[in-house]
Amino acid sequence: MLYSLNGRVSDKLADRAVIECGGVGYEVLMTRAGLAALPPVGDAAFVYLHMVIREDSVELFGFCDIDERDCFRALLDVSGVGPKAAAAVLSELRPSELALAVATGDSAMITRAQGVGPKAAQRISLELKDRLSVFAAEIPAKQAEQKGDGAKMLEATEALMSLGYTQHEAKRALAEIDVANKSIEDVIRTALKEMR
Repeated sequence: MLYSLNGRVSDKLADRAVIECGGVGYEVLMTRAGLAALPPVGDAAFVYLHMVIREDSVELFGFCDIDERDCFRALLDVSGVGPKAAAAVLSELRPSELALAVATGDSAMITRAQGVGPKAAQRISLELKDRLSVFAAEIPAKQAEQKGDGAKMLEATEALMSLGYTQHEAKRALAEIDVANKSIEDVIRTALKEMR
């Protein structure tokens, strides 16, 4: 089983990169966050791997940090969630954001991932409830305990997207805000200040 690649980025595409090691180019499927974290084409890169072996194919999924790789593996343990769906979830949510969505029961946030419907999102929330706390280190304790905060975060994300920001930009700005004692208007105002 392959554990990691340490080589040079020879190509970057929409959902994958090619990492060249010892004259061999390895096609590695990656999340949007993973691709964004990779250095430019031609530079040295290190990625953690998860190999998926099927009867008719072998796929490598690459991750720039160990938390994302471990979270991917946790998602694969959920019944009905395959590697493409797990990668789609992690393209929308960082491990800490997924941990927050699961902790607050906010399955709507998980359904934003392409190809993940309400039933799959509920299964993820239910089956990973006790397994993702390790990824929640960045989440303020109060935030994880407040059930309404997930809905507030979702509403704020949608409001920021309606103003022209991407979902990724909106979520990144909101991740820095303690929403527990703020109105939705204050949350959006604070996020807009962060984004300027």
